[in-house]
Amino acid sequence: MANSDKYEAVIGLEIHAQLSTNSKLFCGDATSFGAAPNTHVSPITLGHPGTLPKTNAKAIEYAIKMGLACGCTIAEDNYFARKNYFYPDLPKGYQTSQHTTPICIGGQVTIKSSDGEKTIQLNRIHLEEDAGKSIHDISPTDTLIDLNRAGTPLIEMVTEPCIHSAEDAFLYVTEVRKLVRWLGVCDGNMEEGSLRCDANVSVRLKGETTLGTKVEVKNLNSIRNIKKAIEFEIDRLIQLKETGGTIIQQTRSFDASNDTTFSIRDKEDANDYRYFPCPDLAPFHLTAAYIKSIQDQLPALPAALKKEWKVTYGLSEYDIEQLCEHKEEADFYIAWTLQTQHYKAAANWILGPIREYLNETNTNYAGLHTAIPYLVELLELVEKGVLSFSVATSKVFKGIMVNPQSPTKFAQDHNLLQTNSADEITTWIDEVLAAHPDKVAEYKKGKKGLIGLFVGEVKKKSQGKADPKIATQLLEEKLSS
Repeated sequence: MANSDKYEAVIGLEIHAQLSTNSKLFCGDATSFGAAPNTHVSPITLGHPGTLPKTNAKAIEYAIKMGLACGCTIAEDNYFARKNYFYPDLPKGYQTSQHTTPICIGGQVTIKSSDGEKTIQLNRIHLEEDAGKSIHDISPTDTLIDLNRAGTPLIEMVTEPCIHSAEDAFLYVTEVRKLVRWLGVCDGNMEEGSLRCDANVSVRLKGETTLGTKVEVKNLNSIRNIKKAIEFEIDRLIQLKETGGTIIQQTRSFDASNDTTFSIRDKEDANDYRYFPCPDLAPFHLTAAYIKSIQDQLPALPAALKKEWKVTYGLSEYDIEQLCEHKEEADFYIAWTLQTQHYKAAANWILGPIREYLNETNTNYAGLHTAIPYLVELLELVEKGVLSFSVATSKVFKGIMVNPQSPTKFAQDHNLLQTNSADEITTWIDEVLAAHPDKVAEYKKGKKGLIGLFVGEVKKKSQGKADPKIATQLLEEKLSS
C-alpha cells in the first residue's frame, strides 16, 4: 500500500473466553459442546419470569486465576449488572455482565515478536454470560436459535489500544490461548467458539497522539482470521485517508473466503446500555485470604519456566519454546527431570520419540507418568553408551511401553545391549568393507566423508549393538592401513 509508512495502526482487542465450568454462570445447565440444539436449557436460561439466578463460584475462581496470571489487581468488592440491549439469542433481553466494574483491573501479557519482547497492556478482565447462537444457513427463510450456549460463563479480556500491527495482535491472541489452556480455565478451541475475538482498528499519522475513528471487526474465530482481518482493515483505512474518504465508525464482519471485511452496521459514538446492578444477584466480596489461596494454587507459568530452564538446565531457545507450548508436556518434563540430570537428553526424547509415540498410539502424557522410573533408567543406559539411541527408541522404549519392565532386562533378554568388544566390532567392520570395495577405494583416494557411511553400515550389521565411537576408531585404523 502506497504511503502506508506514513501511518500508524492502533489496535485494541477484546477476547471472549468461555470458562471450562461444568455448568452455566447463573444456573446448573450443562456447558458441554456439541449437544442437540436447545437441550442445555432450563427456565433460568430461557428467562422465565420468577426465576432466580445463582452465581457459579468456580467461574469466579477461574476469572481470578486468569487475572493473577496476567498481573491484574483483583477487585475485592464485586457485583453483576444488567446490560440492556436487544439480543435475539438471549431470552431475558439483557446480558448479565461486569462491564463497568471488572473483577480484574489492569494487567499485561508479554509477547515475543521479531522486534523482541513486548508488553501488551490490559485494561480489564471481567465476567459475563454468553449469548446463544443464531444460525442463518440451515433454513432458507428463517434464522434459527440455539440457546445451549446462552448463559455460559465468559471472561472478556480487553486490551488498551496499544497494539500497532496485525502480527503483534496475532502473537497476543496466540499467547492468551496458550495461557487459558495452561491454567485450565478455557479449552481455547476457536473452531468451537470457546475463544473469540473482536478487533478495534484505527489509523493515524505517525507522531499523532489522538486516536483516529475506529472500526470494530466482530467475532473472529481463528488466529489466522484475526491477522487477515486486521491487515485488510489497516489497508482499507489508509486507502480512505489517502483518497480523502470518510472513515465511519462501524461494526464489521470478516469474510474468510476472500480475506476481506464488510459492514454490518454503523455505530454511534456511544451506546446507552443503561447498566444497573442486577437486583436478583447479591454483590460478592472476595477476601484477601481467598485470593491468596488461588494465587498459591497457580501452576508455574511459561515465562518463569523459560527463565529457569535456560539458566538451570542450559536448554536452547527452541527446546524451551517447544516444551512450554503445552502444559501437560511441560509437567511431564518437570516430573522426569526431578529424577535425572540429563536435562538436554530428556528434552530431546520428549520432542522426538515420545511425541512420535503419543501420536502413533493416540495417547497422552497422563498415561506416561507411571513409566518415568523406566525412562530414567533407559536414558541412563543411552548416556552411558550401554544402549544406542536408535535401538533405545525403536525397540526398547516401544517394548517397555507395551510390557512395562526394566529397560536393562528387556535389552538383555532381546540381546540389544551395545558392545565395546573390539574383536566383535572388527568382525562386523570386515564384513562391511568386504561388501563395499568401491567405497573403500574412494575413501583411500581422499573421500574421507565416507566414514559416516561405513559407520552406518556397521550399525546396521550389528543391529545397533556396535559402539559407534569404537567402530569409528577401528574403521579409521583399518582404512588407513
